[in-house]
Amino acid sequence: MQQADIANYIEGVKHGDRRLLSKAITLVESVHPDHQESARRLVDNLLPFSGKGIRLGVTGVPGVGKSTFIESLGLALIEKNHRVAVLAVDPSSRRSGGSILGDKTRMEKLSAESHAFIRPSPSGGTLGGVAAKTREAIILCEAAGFDVVIVETVGVGQSETVVSSMVDFFLILMLAGAGDELQGIKKGIMELADAIAINKADGENLEKAEKAKGDYENALHYLMPASPIWRPVVHTVSAIENKGVQDIWDAVLSHREAFLATGALEHKRKRQAIDWMNQMVEEELKRQFYSHPYVKTSLPDIIRDIENGLLSPGTAFKKLFALKL
Repeated sequence: MQQADIANYIEGVKHGDRRLLSKAITLVESVHPDHQESARRLVDNLLPFSGKGIRLGVTGVPGVGKSTFIESLGLALIEKNHRVAVLAVDPSSRRSGGSILGDKTRMEKLSAESHAFIRPSPSGGTLGGVAAKTREAIILCEAAGFDVVIVETVGVGQSETVVSSMVDFFLILMLAGAGDELQGIKKGIMELADAIAINKADGENLEKAEKAKGDYENALHYLMPASPIWRPVVHTVSAIENKGVQDIWDAVLSHREAFLATGALEHKRKRQAIDWMNQMVEEELKRQFYSHPYVKTSLPDIIRDIENGLLSPGTAFKKLFALKL
């Protein structure tokens, strides 16, 4: 990509052009080597114009109503003169690699708002339920003037913790009356939560939601909080009736105020930037390792030997590294 094209992207994003913002994120997500170099220059130039937004991660089991909640929250924030970007990460089609849920179709009202930007991105099979380039997309959205960036993740899993390394506030949406009230959620995930919202707390489910709220409050009481300056809160929410959504936003603002006052937010952002670099180093080392000609040539035979019980994974690992070295 020519320098003039990158300059056009930079100016377009800075002026809040949603079309160019979308194209810029597409450039960042590209795996083409030439595009990756252009994307790095783009992010570097826009980095000074980012960092002032509120970064909110929203996760939860499939069917919990993440998109409905985000749309309800987003519309409420726009009424308060906020500009809201939603990075909705869909499960990827293993065959095509594309998004298979289509979040814009699930947030029709929000996507029609001029002060909203919704970007569905395939997770690409990455761990943590977030797209590989979500961090870069956050930077671009903030540079485009969106002061609230919401990252919707695929669902709760052991590797979901990666989302906490890129947002300021981590919200888990849960359901009541779905059998086990903890729904298999991992202890480590709950320890990272800044808030838990029991969604669909309406109609006949309201009583169950209140009971679930008490259960989660008791569970959190025995867990180590993510930060010594913030005790996670639990609320009941009905996104479809727009009840309790403001309580969640009030918690986000209280959390931000506490973190700003103590300098914890600045420290957290710095730590996240280092984590981001370390992840990129790991990914590049892995890519270079598996693209090494000796490794590519020998790997099929080594895999076959492992499958046939002729080679242990540990010995295979040593053989592969001996080839690379």
